Amino acid sequence: MSDIWAHTTLRLYRGFGSILYPFTGPFLRARARRGKEDHTRRGERYGYASWPRPPGPLVWLHAASVGESLAIMPLIKRMESFGISLVLTTGTVTSANIAQDRISERTIHQYVPMDMKRAVGRFLDHWQPDLAIFAESEIWPTTIQELAKRNIPQNLVNARMSDRSNKRWSRRTALAQAVFGNLSQVLAQSETDAERFTRLGAPRVQAVGNLKIDVGTPQIDPATYHAFKSMIGNRPTWIAASTHEGEEESVAQVHCMLTEHLPDLLTIIVPRHPDRVDDILHSLSKFQVEIATRSSGDIISPSTGVYVGDSIGEMGLYFGLAEVAFMGKSLKSQGGQNPIEPVMSHAAILSGPYVQNFRDTYQALLESGGARLVKDENMLAGHVLHLLRNPHDLHAMQTAARNTVYQMTGALERTIAALDPYIMPLRVQAGLDKRLYGEDPVSAHGGQ
Repeated sequence: MSDIWAHTTLRLYRGFGSILYPFTGPFLRARARRGKEDHTRRGERYGYASWPRPPGPLVWLHAASVGESLAIMPLIKRMESFGISLVLTTGTVTSANIAQDRISERTIHQYVPMDMKRAVGRFLDHWQPDLAIFAESEIWPTTIQELAKRNIPQNLVNARMSDRSNKRWSRRTALAQAVFGNLSQVLAQSETDAERFTRLGAPRVQAVGNLKIDVGTPQIDPATYHAFKSMIGNRPTWIAASTHEGEEESVAQVHCMLTEHLPDLLTIIVPRHPDRVDDILHSLSKFQVEIATRSSGDIISPSTGVYVGDSIGEMGLYFGLAEVAFMGKSLKSQGGQNPIEPVMSHAAILSGPYVQNFRDTYQALLESGGARLVKDENMLAGHVLHLLRNPHDLHAMQTAARNTVYQMTGALERTIAALDPYIMPLRVQAGLDKRLYGEDPVSAHGGQ
């Protein structure tokens, strides 16, 4: 009975998508006006390709947003070296821009088609991928079923299952099995994630680690970095990164508390969603502090107390400027943010108590002394003050964090090894094509 209910639910989902399909134009146009869609490439969201399919084997990789795109970039680079053509899809304009700056001519970027049968079918009919690889937690029922109908293997890499998603799927186990049962393999970030995917019906699951750990130190433009360092000088600096609504006010409150002891303190706030900057500035207007923003091109003067880094793709810059990093979505919101980037940038890690989305990483850092959790603004202020005033403790914490992260590396090699049964036949075929036709098959599409 539960199986019938699950399949009926999926049919209703696909049917509802078919009904909505003719009416998605206004929705996409509205998103384009807000900068969330590329209006010049809106056809890609309907599955219309902007490039011809290159001959030979082709792998479809999908990464929803910036974090996922950066995480799988080393995997993409490795696969590019195998001589296989790739089509990379992303869901946001920002992730598209970042991806296009990093991929080679062997990889074609497209926006991901909407999870509607006509759009997905059109996309698959054109690209005819031999293998599909999705990053982290991208579960689209129609896409998964259309791939299954075509017998295209589907792999979920760097997979994670948040507490919220796990609770939601666990209440619908038959539906979960009907969806996850189509996946050929799940390569999970942790043992906890692996257990959850197994319980939900994924047939082959293994924990291989977090690909984000193998990305390395975030990229920084040297000229920009030195320009900022010359403005900041020797001022003590800390950062509140990936903050969510309400946390910016908490950080400003902490800044005001700290300036009683560190009058030349600079606080950098980098919101998770930079388009909130107007709301953030309004919420901070009640504090007696001079604020500058990246989007306005403001300089950091000696009187600047808070600098808002409302830009995309410069997180490495901001982390590189700070000695202590507080990770948002952990004090006023729940889930936490990935601490790997600031660790690799030599920052000491502080976070609120709600870090369940990155539980295993924080647990390892806490056990080694590489991170500390705070429960409120007073506790956060106390830890920041202590670390900025005690270089020995600051350095010990930074070193412990980096050593912990280095011990967690290797996810990329384990992922490549797990994908090998699916990739090796494509590598062989690509090699045969090259010998038969005397040219690199990917050259047909002419790059980006």
